[in-house]
Amino acid sequence: MADPTIAATKAAQAYQNAVKTGKVSSMLGGDQQNVSGANGGFSDLVKNALLQAKEIGKQSEAQSLKGMTDRTDISKVVTAVAEAELTLQTVVSMRDKVIDAYKEILRMPM
Repeated sequence: MADPTIAATKAAQAYQNAVKTGKVSSMLGGDQQNVSGANGGFSDLVKNALLQAKEIGKQSEAQSLKGMTDRTDISKVVTAVAEAELTLQTVVSMRDKVIDAYKEILRMPM
């Protein structure tokens, strides 16, 4: 069985890399107030999902920091990190599906 701390560390590093490269933040547009999803468009759906993933990552980081300083229960840390890892896997899976769909569109005859 894989060590959960290694998986959590890898998930946190992947999240940090996404934030540092600007791929997530550039897709969000910077202003979170305008992302309401009221129009029901696909772009609003994607923006909301990314905002939620970003928030879950932040909460996981906060819980991890609290866990390192013994200010929270270890089960809360494990739960937060597992949730962040699952969220990251979901985002990566969504990205892969969008890329596959784009490639399929490119293969269509004109």
